[in-house]
Amino acid sequence: MAERSDRAPARWRRPFLRWLDGVEAGWAVPLLIACFVAIWTLYLAIAYAGGGLHPDTLEAWTLGRRFAWGYHKHPPLMGWVAAAWTSVFPVSEWSLQLMAMVNAGLALFFVDLIARQFVTGHKRILVLLLLMLTPAYQFHAQRFNANAVLLATWPLATWCFLRAFETRRASWAIAAGCTAALAMVGKYYSIFLVASFAFAALAHPARRAYFTSASPWISAVTGLAVLSPHIYWLATTGASTFTYAMAHANGDAVSKLGDVRNFLLGLVAAMSVSAVIWVFIAGTRMKQFAADFAAMSPGLRLLFYVAVGTIVLPVLTSLAMGTDLPSLWALQGLFLFAVPVVCGTRYPIERFYTVNLTVIAAGVALAAVLVAAPIHAVYRNNYGYEEGRNFYVQAASELTREWHELTGERLSAVSGDDSLAFATAFYSPDHPNYARPFEYQYTWGLPRKTTLDRGWAALCFRGQDYCNRWMEWVSGRAGHFVRREFTVQATLWGRPGLTRDVIVLMVPPRGQGAAPESAADDVSASQRTAD
Repeated sequence: MAERSDRAPARWRRPFLRWLDGVEAGWAVPLLIACFVAIWTLYLAIAYAGGGLHPDTLEAWTLGRRFAWGYHKHPPLMGWVAAAWTSVFPVSEWSLQLMAMVNAGLALFFVDLIARQFVTGHKRILVLLLLMLTPAYQFHAQRFNANAVLLATWPLATWCFLRAFETRRASWAIAAGCTAALAMVGKYYSIFLVASFAFAALAHPARRAYFTSASPWISAVTGLAVLSPHIYWLATTGASTFTYAMAHANGDAVSKLGDVRNFLLGLVAAMSVSAVIWVFIAGTRMKQFAADFAAMSPGLRLLFYVAVGTIVLPVLTSLAMGTDLPSLWALQGLFLFAVPVVCGTRYPIERFYTVNLTVIAAGVALAAVLVAAPIHAVYRNNYGYEEGRNFYVQAASELTREWHELTGERLSAVSGDDSLAFATAFYSPDHPNYARPFEYQYTWGLPRKTTLDRGWAALCFRGQDYCNRWMEWVSGRAGHFVRREFTVQATLWGRPGLTRDVIVLMVPPRGQGAAPESAADDVSASQRTAD
Protein backbone atom coordinates (compact mmCIF):
# COMPACT_ATOMS: atom_id res chain seq x y z
CA MET A 1 0.00 0.00 0.00
CA ALA A 2 2.82 2.38 0.87
CA GLU A 3 4.56 1.67 -2.43
CA ARG A 4 1.34 2.22 -4.41
CA SER A 5 0.74 5.48 -2.59
CA ASP A 6 4.24 6.71 -3.41
CA ARG A 7 3.72 5.85 -7.10
CA ALA A 8 0.25 7.42 -7.33
CA PRO A 9 -0.35 9.62 -4.28
CA ALA A 10 -3.78 10.88 -3.33
CA ARG A 11 -4.46 14.55 -4.03
CA TRP A 12 -4.30 15.57 -0.36
CA ARG A 13 -0.80 14.03 -0.03
CA ARG A 14 0.75 16.03 -2.86
CA PRO A 15 1.45 19.25 -0.87
CA PHE A 16 3.21 17.16 1.77
CA LEU A 17 5.27 15.40 -0.89
CA ARG A 18 6.31 18.75 -2.39
CA TRP A 19 7.36 19.80 1.10
CA LEU A 20 9.44 16.60 1.48
CA ASP A 21 11.08 17.41 -1.86
CA GLY A 22 12.43 20.54 -0.18
CA VAL A 23 14.41 18.72 2.53
CA GLU A 24 17.70 18.71 0.64
CA ALA A 25 16.91 22.13 -0.85
CA GLY A 26 17.23 23.45 2.70
CA TRP A 27 13.79 24.89 3.48
CA ALA A 28 11.65 21.92 4.56
CA VAL A 29 13.27 21.33 7.96
CA PRO A 30 13.28 25.03 8.99
CA LEU A 31 9.62 25.25 7.96
CA LEU A 32 8.73 22.22 10.08
CA ILE A 33 10.58 23.57 13.10
CA ALA A 34 9.08 27.06 12.71
CA CYS A 35 5.57 25.57 12.61
CA PHE A 36 6.37 23.45 15.65
CA VAL A 37 7.58 26.47 17.63
CA ALA A 38 4.59 28.60 16.59
CA ILE A 39 1.84 26.10 17.39
CA TRP A 40 3.28 24.99 20.72
CA THR A 41 3.89 28.58 21.79
CA LEU A 42 0.21 29.18 21.02
CA TYR A 43 -0.62 26.13 23.15
CA LEU A 44 1.29 27.61 26.11
CA ALA A 45 -0.43 30.97 25.69
CA ILE A 46 -3.89 29.35 25.82
CA ALA A 47 -3.26 26.58 28.35
CA TYR A 48 -1.66 28.95 30.85
CA ALA A 49 -3.83 32.00 30.24
CA GLY A 50 -4.40 33.52 33.65
CA GLY A 51 -1.98 30.98 35.11
CA GLY A 52 1.33 32.81 35.14
CA LEU A 53 4.73 31.46 34.18
CA HIS A 54 6.22 28.43 35.88
CA PRO A 55 8.38 29.33 38.92
CA ASP A 56 11.40 27.68 37.28
CA THR A 57 11.12 30.04 34.31
CA LEU A 58 10.72 33.02 36.62
CA GLU A 59 13.77 31.85 38.57
CA ALA A 60 15.84 31.66 35.37
CA TRP A 61 14.84 35.23 34.51
CA THR A 62 15.58 36.40 38.06
CA LEU A 63 19.05 34.84 38.01
CA GLY A 64 19.86 36.39 34.66
CA ARG A 65 19.21 39.93 35.86
CA ARG A 66 22.68 39.90 37.43
CA PHE A 67 25.44 38.44 35.30
CA ALA A 68 27.70 36.05 37.18
CA TRP A 69 29.93 33.09 36.38
CA GLY A 70 27.82 31.00 38.72
CA TYR A 71 24.78 31.11 40.97
CA HIS A 72 24.24 29.55 44.35
CA LYS A 73 21.68 26.98 43.24
CA HIS A 74 22.28 26.24 39.56
CA PRO A 75 25.03 26.67 36.97
CA PRO A 76 24.58 29.94 35.08
CA LEU A 77 23.51 29.04 31.53
CA MET A 78 19.76 29.27 32.04
CA GLY A 79 20.16 32.74 33.55
CA TRP A 80 22.41 33.86 30.71
CA VAL A 81 19.91 32.66 28.11
CA ALA A 82 17.00 34.42 29.82
CA ALA A 83 19.01 37.64 30.14
CA ALA A 84 20.10 37.55 26.50
CA TRP A 85 16.54 36.87 25.37
CA THR A 86 14.96 39.69 27.38
CA SER A 87 17.63 42.11 26.20
CA VAL A 88 15.97 41.77 22.78
CA PHE A 89 12.39 40.74 23.57
CA PRO A 90 10.05 42.32 26.13
CA VAL A 91 9.72 41.08 29.70
CA SER A 92 6.34 39.39 29.31
CA GLU A 93 4.69 35.98 29.49
CA TRP A 94 4.47 35.43 25.74
CA SER A 95 8.12 36.38 25.35
CA LEU A 96 9.40 33.77 27.79
CA GLN A 97 6.98 31.17 26.46
CA LEU A 98 8.40 31.83 23.01
CA MET A 99 11.92 31.58 24.44
CA ALA A 100 11.16 28.12 25.85
CA MET A 101 9.84 26.85 22.52
CA VAL A 102 12.64 28.45 20.49
CA ASN A 103 15.02 26.53 22.74
CA ALA A 104 13.14 23.33 21.80
CA GLY A 105 13.23 24.33 18.13
CA LEU A 106 16.99 24.85 18.29
CA ALA A 107 17.30 21.42 19.88
CA LEU A 108 15.48 19.84 16.92
CA PHE A 109 17.62 21.81 14.47
CA PHE A 110 20.81 20.51 16.10
CA VAL A 111 19.41 16.97 16.03
CA ASP A 112 18.90 17.40 12.29
CA LEU A 113 22.55 18.45 11.96
CA ILE A 114 23.43 15.03 13.38
CA ALA A 115 20.89 13.09 11.29
CA ARG A 116 21.98 14.65 8.00
CA GLN A 117 25.44 13.14 8.47
CA PHE A 118 23.90 9.69 8.02
CA VAL A 119 20.77 10.03 5.87
CA THR A 120 19.23 12.33 3.29
CA GLY A 121 15.72 13.29 2.31
CA HIS A 122 12.63 12.49 4.30
CA LYS A 123 14.40 10.18 6.78
CA ARG A 124 15.71 13.37 8.40
CA ILE A 125 12.12 14.53 8.80
CA LEU A 126 11.17 11.16 10.24
CA VAL A 127 13.70 11.55 13.05
CA LEU A 128 12.30 14.95 14.01
CA LEU A 129 8.66 13.82 13.84
CA LEU A 130 9.32 10.87 16.14
CA LEU A 131 10.97 13.20 18.66
CA MET A 132 8.08 15.65 18.40
CA LEU A 133 5.79 12.87 19.64
CA THR A 134 7.76 12.58 22.89
CA PRO A 135 6.96 14.91 25.83
CA ALA A 136 10.49 16.35 25.85
CA TYR A 137 10.12 19.10 23.27
CA GLN A 138 6.76 20.51 24.35
CA PHE A 139 5.82 19.84 27.97
CA HIS A 140 9.32 19.42 29.37
CA ALA A 141 10.57 22.34 27.29
CA GLN A 142 7.89 24.79 28.47
CA ARG A 143 9.32 24.72 32.00
CA PHE A 144 12.51 26.56 31.05
CA ASN A 145 15.09 25.69 33.69
CA ALA A 146 18.45 23.99 34.14
CA ASN A 147 17.03 20.77 32.69
CA ALA A 148 15.28 22.28 29.68
CA VAL A 149 18.30 24.33 28.65
CA LEU A 150 20.09 21.03 27.95
CA LEU A 151 17.64 20.19 25.16
CA ALA A 152 19.68 22.34 22.77
CA THR A 153 23.16 22.04 24.29
CA TRP A 154 23.34 18.23 24.28
CA PRO A 155 22.72 17.68 20.54
CA LEU A 156 24.98 20.63 19.70
CA ALA A 157 27.82 19.20 21.80
CA THR A 158 27.21 15.73 20.35
CA TRP A 159 27.32 17.01 16.77
CA CYS A 160 30.62 18.78 17.41
CA PHE A 161 32.08 15.69 19.09
CA LEU A 162 31.08 13.47 16.15
CA ARG A 163 32.72 15.88 13.73
CA ALA A 164 35.85 16.17 15.89
CA PHE A 165 36.16 12.38 16.12
CA GLU A 166 35.63 11.90 12.39
CA THR A 167 37.80 14.72 11.02
CA ARG A 168 40.26 15.21 13.90
CA ARG A 169 40.58 18.83 12.79
CA ALA A 170 41.58 21.45 15.34
CA SER A 171 38.56 23.62 14.53
CA TRP A 172 36.11 20.83 15.33
CA ALA A 173 38.10 19.82 18.40
CA ILE A 174 37.82 23.38 19.71
CA ALA A 175 34.09 23.41 18.94
CA ALA A 176 33.64 20.10 20.79
CA GLY A 177 35.42 21.47 23.86
CA CYS A 178 33.44 24.71 23.87
CA THR A 179 30.05 23.05 23.46
CA ALA A 180 30.81 20.40 26.08
CA ALA A 181 31.68 23.20 28.50
CA LEU A 182 28.45 24.97 27.54
CA ALA A 183 26.50 21.84 28.46
CA MET A 184 28.32 21.69 31.80
CA VAL A 185 27.35 25.25 32.74
CA GLY A 186 23.78 24.28 31.84
CA LYS A 187 23.64 21.53 34.46
CA TYR A 188 26.28 19.35 36.05
CA TYR A 189 24.31 16.30 34.96
CA SER A 190 26.03 16.93 31.61
CA ILE A 191 29.13 15.28 33.06
CA PHE A 192 27.47 12.04 31.96
CA LEU A 193 27.39 13.26 28.36
CA VAL A 194 31.04 14.31 28.47
CA ALA A 195 32.02 11.01 30.08
CA SER A 196 29.98 9.20 27.42
CA PHE A 197 32.05 10.94 24.73
CA ALA A 198 35.16 9.47 26.30
CA PHE A 199 33.54 6.06 26.69
CA ALA A 200 32.34 6.06 23.06
CA ALA A 201 35.76 7.06 21.76
CA LEU A 202 37.42 4.28 23.76
CA ALA A 203 34.87 1.68 22.59
CA HIS A 204 35.10 2.65 18.92
CA PRO A 205 37.40 0.69 16.56
CA ALA A 206 39.06 3.95 15.46
CA ARG A 207 40.08 4.86 19.01
CA ARG A 208 43.81 4.58 18.33
CA ALA A 209 43.69 7.06 15.46
CA TYR A 210 41.62 9.49 17.56
CA PHE A 211 43.66 9.37 20.77
CA THR A 212 47.00 9.56 18.99
CA SER A 213 45.83 12.73 17.26
CA ALA A 214 45.71 16.17 18.87
CA SER A 215 41.90 16.32 18.66
CA PRO A 216 40.87 14.93 22.09
CA TRP A 217 43.55 16.91 23.90
CA ILE A 218 42.61 20.15 22.15
CA SER A 219 38.98 19.51 23.17
CA ALA A 220 39.97 18.86 26.78
CA VAL A 221 42.15 21.97 27.07
CA THR A 222 39.56 24.15 25.34
CA GLY A 223 36.75 22.84 27.53
CA LEU A 224 38.70 23.51 30.72
CA ALA A 225 39.64 26.98 29.50
CA VAL A 226 36.00 27.83 28.78
CA LEU A 227 34.96 26.42 32.15
CA SER A 228 37.74 28.18 34.07
CA PRO A 229 35.73 31.30 35.04
CA HIS A 230 33.01 29.09 36.48
CA ILE A 231 35.57 26.86 38.21
CA TYR A 232 37.16 29.97 39.72
CA TRP A 233 33.74 31.11 40.88
CA LEU A 234 33.17 27.72 42.53
CA ALA A 235 36.55 27.88 44.26
CA THR A 236 35.99 31.38 45.63
CA THR A 237 32.33 31.10 46.68
CA GLY A 238 32.22 27.77 48.48
CA ALA A 239 30.87 25.66 45.59
CA SER A 240 27.28 25.99 46.76
CA THR A 241 25.97 24.52 43.51
CA PHE A 242 27.76 21.28 44.37
CA THR A 243 26.29 21.42 47.86
CA TYR A 244 22.84 21.77 46.32
CA ALA A 245 23.54 18.89 43.90
CA MET A 246 24.84 16.63 46.68
CA ALA A 247 21.65 17.24 48.65
CA HIS A 248 20.15 14.74 46.18
CA ALA A 249 22.62 11.99 47.20
CA ASN A 250 23.07 9.40 49.97
CA GLY A 251 19.88 7.42 49.52
CA ASP A 252 19.55 3.90 50.94
CA ALA A 253 19.75 0.68 48.92
CA VAL A 254 15.99 0.41 48.44
CA SER A 255 15.64 3.99 47.23
CA LYS A 256 18.62 3.51 44.87
CA LEU A 257 17.01 0.53 43.16
CA GLY A 258 13.66 2.29 43.06
CA ASP A 259 15.18 5.38 41.47
CA VAL A 260 16.99 3.32 38.83
CA ARG A 261 13.82 1.40 38.01
CA ASN A 262 11.76 4.58 37.75
CA PHE A 263 14.49 6.23 35.69
CA LEU A 264 14.47 3.46 33.11
CA LEU A 265 10.69 3.10 33.08
CA GLY A 266 10.28 6.85 32.69
CA LEU A 267 12.50 6.92 29.63
CA VAL A 268 10.67 3.93 28.14
CA ALA A 269 7.36 5.69 28.72
CA ALA A 270 8.64 8.90 27.15
CA MET A 271 9.60 7.01 23.97
CA SER A 272 6.66 4.59 23.95
CA VAL A 273 4.43 6.39 21.44
CA SER A 274 7.31 6.96 19.03
CA ALA A 275 8.48 3.36 19.47
CA VAL A 276 5.04 1.93 18.67
CA ILE A 277 4.77 4.12 15.57
CA TRP A 278 8.23 3.02 14.47
CA VAL A 279 7.20 -0.64 14.79
CA PHE A 280 4.25 0.03 12.47
CA ILE A 281 6.52 1.82 9.99
CA ALA A 282 9.15 -0.92 9.96
CA GLY A 283 6.61 -3.74 9.93
CA THR A 284 8.11 -7.09 8.95
CA ARG A 285 11.38 -5.30 8.24
CA MET A 286 12.02 -5.30 11.97
CA LYS A 287 13.50 -8.76 11.38
CA GLN A 288 16.45 -6.98 9.75
CA PHE A 289 17.29 -5.06 12.90
CA ALA A 290 20.15 -7.31 14.00
CA ALA A 291 21.71 -7.27 10.54
CA ASP A 292 21.28 -3.50 10.26
CA PHE A 293 22.87 -3.03 13.68
CA ALA A 294 25.85 -5.18 12.71
CA ALA A 295 26.31 -3.17 9.51
CA MET A 296 25.91 0.19 11.24
CA SER A 297 28.25 2.89 9.93
CA PRO A 298 31.19 3.94 12.14
CA GLY A 299 29.60 7.31 12.89
CA LEU A 300 26.29 5.78 13.97
CA ARG A 301 28.13 3.23 16.07
CA LEU A 302 29.94 6.06 17.83
CA LEU A 303 26.61 7.76 18.48
CA PHE A 304 25.15 4.50 19.78
CA TYR A 305 28.02 4.19 22.27
CA VAL A 306 27.32 7.74 23.46
CA ALA A 307 23.66 6.79 23.95
CA VAL A 308 24.61 3.74 26.00
CA GLY A 309 26.93 5.82 28.16
CA THR A 310 24.25 8.40 28.98
CA ILE A 311 22.06 5.62 30.40
CA VAL A 312 24.60 3.30 32.03
CA LEU A 313 26.76 5.96 33.71
CA PRO A 314 23.92 7.72 35.60
CA VAL A 315 22.55 4.34 36.69
CA LEU A 316 25.94 3.23 38.04
CA THR A 317 26.43 6.58 39.78
CA SER A 318 23.01 6.35 41.40
CA LEU A 319 23.66 2.83 42.64
CA ALA A 320 27.08 3.80 44.00
CA MET A 321 26.22 7.16 45.58
CA GLY A 322 22.49 6.94 46.16
CA THR A 323 21.75 10.03 44.08
CA ASP A 324 18.26 10.92 42.94
CA LEU A 325 17.66 9.92 39.33
CA PRO A 326 14.42 11.33 37.87
CA SER A 327 13.94 10.34 34.24
CA LEU A 328 13.25 13.96 33.29
CA TRP A 329 16.95 14.65 33.86
CA ALA A 330 17.70 12.48 30.80
CA LEU A 331 14.95 13.59 28.41
CA GLN A 332 17.37 15.80 26.48
CA GLY A 333 19.19 12.61 25.42
CA LEU A 334 16.27 10.87 23.68
CA PHE A 335 17.64 11.91 20.29
CA LEU A 336 20.64 9.66 20.91
CA PHE A 337 18.35 6.67 20.40
CA ALA A 338 16.05 8.05 17.71
CA VAL A 339 18.87 8.89 15.29
CA PRO A 340 20.57 5.45 15.27
CA VAL A 341 17.25 3.59 15.00
CA VAL A 342 16.00 5.56 11.99
CA CYS A 343 19.31 6.27 10.29
CA GLY A 344 20.62 2.77 10.87
CA THR A 345 18.02 1.16 8.60
CA ARG A 346 19.52 0.00 5.32
CA TYR A 347 16.15 -0.35 3.62
CA PRO A 348 14.28 2.60 2.09
CA ILE A 349 11.29 3.94 4.01
CA GLU A 350 8.37 4.99 1.85
CA ARG A 351 7.37 8.63 2.00
CA PHE A 352 3.83 7.38 2.64
CA TYR A 353 4.83 6.80 6.27
CA THR A 354 6.50 10.19 6.68
CA VAL A 355 3.38 11.93 5.36
CA ASN A 356 1.20 9.91 7.73
CA LEU A 357 3.45 10.73 10.68
CA THR A 358 3.38 14.41 9.74
CA VAL A 359 -0.42 14.32 9.80
CA ILE A 360 -0.36 12.57 13.19
CA ALA A 361 2.04 15.11 14.69
CA ALA A 362 0.02 18.00 13.27
CA GLY A 363 -3.22 16.43 14.54
CA VAL A 364 -1.80 16.03 18.04
CA ALA A 365 -0.63 19.65 18.05
CA LEU A 366 -3.95 21.00 16.79
CA ALA A 367 -5.91 18.90 19.30
CA ALA A 368 -3.65 20.23 22.04
CA VAL A 369 -4.25 23.85 21.01
CA LEU A 370 -7.97 23.66 20.22
CA VAL A 371 -9.16 21.16 22.83
CA ALA A 372 -6.65 20.37 25.58
CA ALA A 373 -5.36 23.92 26.13
CA PRO A 374 -8.76 25.57 26.80
CA ILE A 375 -9.83 22.67 29.04
CA HIS A 376 -6.58 22.94 30.99
CA ALA A 377 -6.96 26.71 31.39
CA VAL A 378 -10.55 26.43 32.66
CA TYR A 379 -9.69 23.59 35.03
CA ARG A 380 -6.75 25.47 36.54
CA ASN A 381 -8.81 28.63 36.92
CA ASN A 382 -11.25 26.67 39.07
CA TYR A 383 -8.84 24.40 40.95
CA GLY A 384 -5.52 26.22 40.79
CA TYR A 385 -1.88 25.12 40.88
CA GLU A 386 0.06 23.85 43.84
CA GLU A 387 2.51 26.75 43.54
CA GLY A 388 -0.29 29.33 43.18
CA ARG A 389 0.50 30.48 39.62
CA ASN A 390 -3.06 31.75 39.17
CA PHE A 391 -2.42 34.56 41.63
CA TYR A 392 1.00 35.81 40.59
CA VAL A 393 -0.12 38.83 38.59
CA GLN A 394 -2.76 39.91 41.10
CA ALA A 395 -0.47 39.48 44.12
CA ALA A 396 2.36 41.41 42.46
CA SER A 397 0.04 44.23 41.40
CA GLU A 398 -1.61 44.58 44.80
CA LEU A 399 1.68 44.53 46.70
CA THR A 400 3.08 47.19 44.37
CA ARG A 401 -0.03 49.35 44.84
CA GLU A 402 0.14 49.08 48.62
CA TRP A 403 3.86 49.82 48.62
CA HIS A 404 3.33 52.97 46.55
CA GLU A 405 0.50 53.99 48.87
CA LEU A 406 2.72 53.47 51.91
CA THR A 407 5.99 54.95 50.68
CA GLY A 408 5.37 56.84 47.45
CA GLU A 409 8.51 55.21 46.09
CA ARG A 410 9.40 52.42 43.71
CA LEU A 411 9.52 48.92 45.23
CA SER A 412 13.19 47.90 45.01
CA ALA A 413 13.44 44.54 46.78
CA VAL A 414 11.14 41.60 47.46
CA SER A 415 11.42 38.17 49.03
CA GLY A 416 9.29 35.69 50.96
CA ASP A 417 7.92 32.56 49.32
CA ASP A 418 10.23 31.94 46.37
CA SER A 419 7.47 31.51 43.80
CA LEU A 420 5.68 34.68 44.88
CA ALA A 421 8.94 36.63 45.11
CA PHE A 422 10.07 35.57 41.63
CA ALA A 423 6.61 36.42 40.32
CA THR A 424 6.57 39.84 41.96
CA ALA A 425 10.00 40.64 40.53
CA PHE A 426 8.70 39.71 37.08
CA TYR A 427 5.10 40.95 37.07
CA SER A 428 5.37 44.10 39.18
CA PRO A 429 5.78 47.23 37.03
CA ASP A 430 8.63 48.18 39.40
CA HIS A 431 10.47 44.88 38.71
CA PRO A 432 12.02 44.78 42.20
CA ASN A 433 15.13 42.72 42.81
CA TYR A 434 14.78 39.28 44.37
CA ALA A 435 16.35 40.04 47.75
CA ARG A 436 16.47 36.69 49.43
CA PRO A 437 20.03 35.41 48.99
CA PHE A 438 19.99 32.11 47.14
CA GLU A 439 22.32 30.57 49.72
CA TYR A 440 19.49 31.05 52.22
CA GLN A 441 16.76 29.42 50.17
CA TYR A 442 16.57 26.48 52.54
CA THR A 443 17.58 28.18 55.80
CA TRP A 444 15.42 31.33 55.56
CA GLY A 445 18.06 33.85 56.61
CA LEU A 446 17.44 37.44 57.61
CA PRO A 447 17.63 40.03 54.78
CA ARG A 448 20.78 42.13 54.79
CA LYS A 449 20.64 45.38 56.77
CA THR A 450 21.36 47.43 53.65
CA THR A 451 18.41 45.77 51.92
CA LEU A 452 16.08 46.64 54.81
CA ASP A 453 17.41 50.21 54.94
CA ARG A 454 16.59 50.77 51.26
CA GLY A 455 13.08 49.40 51.68
CA TRP A 456 11.92 45.83 51.31
CA ALA A 457 8.78 43.73 51.10
CA ALA A 458 7.98 40.05 51.49
CA LEU A 459 4.86 38.02 50.78
CA CYS A 460 3.51 34.56 51.53
CA PHE A 461 0.28 32.72 50.97
CA ARG A 462 -1.82 32.15 54.07
CA GLY A 463 -1.27 28.59 55.21
CA GLN A 464 2.45 28.52 54.33
CA ASP A 465 3.49 28.10 57.94
CA TYR A 466 7.23 28.01 57.23
CA CYS A 467 7.05 31.30 55.34
CA ASN A 468 4.77 33.01 57.84
CA ARG A 469 7.01 31.98 60.77
CA TRP A 470 9.95 33.46 58.91
CA MET A 471 8.08 36.76 58.42
CA GLU A 472 7.32 36.85 62.14
CA TRP A 473 11.02 36.40 62.84
CA VAL A 474 12.01 39.12 60.37
CA SER A 475 9.40 41.56 61.69
CA GLY A 476 10.78 41.07 65.22
CA ARG A 477 14.18 42.26 63.99
CA ALA A 478 13.22 44.83 61.38
CA GLY A 479 12.32 47.55 63.87
CA HIS A 480 9.77 49.35 61.70
CA PHE A 481 7.38 47.45 59.48
CA VAL A 482 3.83 47.28 58.19
CA ARG A 483 2.01 43.98 57.81
CA ARG A 484 -1.09 43.59 55.71
CA GLU A 485 -3.29 40.89 54.28
CA PHE A 486 -5.40 40.83 51.14
CA THR A 487 -7.34 38.35 49.05
CA VAL A 488 -6.60 37.72 45.39
CA GLN A 489 -8.82 35.97 42.88
CA ALA A 490 -7.86 34.08 39.75
CA THR A 491 -9.53 35.15 36.51
CA LEU A 492 -9.65 33.61 33.04
CA TRP A 493 -11.07 35.55 30.08
CA GLY A 494 -13.17 37.61 32.51
CA ARG A 495 -14.42 34.55 34.37
CA PRO A 496 -13.68 34.56 38.14
CA GLY A 497 -11.92 31.57 39.66
CA LEU A 498 -10.75 30.48 43.10
CA THR A 499 -9.39 32.88 45.72
CA ARG A 500 -6.46 32.84 48.09
CA ASP A 501 -5.17 35.03 50.92
CA VAL A 502 -1.76 36.70 50.74
CA ILE A 503 0.14 38.13 53.70
CA VAL A 504 2.72 40.84 53.06
CA LEU A 505 5.37 42.43 55.23
CA MET A 506 6.66 45.86 54.19
CA VAL A 507 9.69 47.61 55.64
CA PRO A 508 9.73 51.22 54.36
CA PRO A 509 13.05 52.86 53.53
CA ARG A 510 14.86 54.03 56.62
CA GLY A 511 14.00 57.60 57.41
CA GLN A 512 10.40 57.40 56.24
CA GLY A 513 9.39 56.67 59.78
CA ALA A 514 6.68 54.06 59.72
CA ALA A 515 6.08 53.53 63.41
CA PRO A 516 6.87 50.08 64.85
CA GLU A 517 3.69 48.27 65.66
CA SER A 518 2.66 44.73 66.37
CA ALA A 519 1.89 42.49 63.46
CA ALA A 520 -1.47 41.54 64.94
CA ASP A 521 -2.57 45.18 65.33
CA ASP A 522 -1.50 46.07 61.81
CA VAL A 523 -3.36 43.17 60.23
CA SER A 524 -6.60 44.06 61.96
CA ALA A 525 -6.22 47.71 60.97
CA SER A 526 -5.24 47.07 57.37
CA GLN A 527 -7.29 44.14 56.13
CA ARG A 528 -7.73 44.54 52.34
CA THR A 529 -9.23 42.67 49.44
CA ALA A 530 -7.85 42.86 45.91
CA ASP A 531 -10.04 42.16 42.91
